Amino acid sequence: MSSIPGSAHPAFGFGAITIAGGLLGYVRKGSKPSLGAGIVCGGLLVASGVMISGDSQYAGHSLAAGTSALMTLGMGHRLLKTGKFMPAGVVSVLAAASMGYHVKKAIEWK
Repeated sequence: MSSIPGSAHPAFGFGAITIAGGLLGYVRKGSKPSLGAGIVCGGLLVASGVMISGDSQYAGHSLAAGTSALMTLGMGHRLLKTGKFMPAGVVSVLAAASMGYHVKKAIEWK
């Protein structure tokens, strides 16, 4: 059995997907901003998962919610600017779902 609480799994999963997406953007298009944003945002999400797994559930969920909110705003802006659903629309939808989940969990831990 895993000792990681279930509420940390979304943070770890979305963090890993974000890092992978940043790496993919760099490999495919040579995009350094994608690489940087993917590593920073993904790293913050993974760090929030570590916090949730420890004794800082409220802070971890708050960090994940804030990171997801920034990703929603940034990629939502890019979606409106370019009109391309891939990858901006997909990331903004996933980030909005992540933000909603982590806000709910943060409120539960408050």
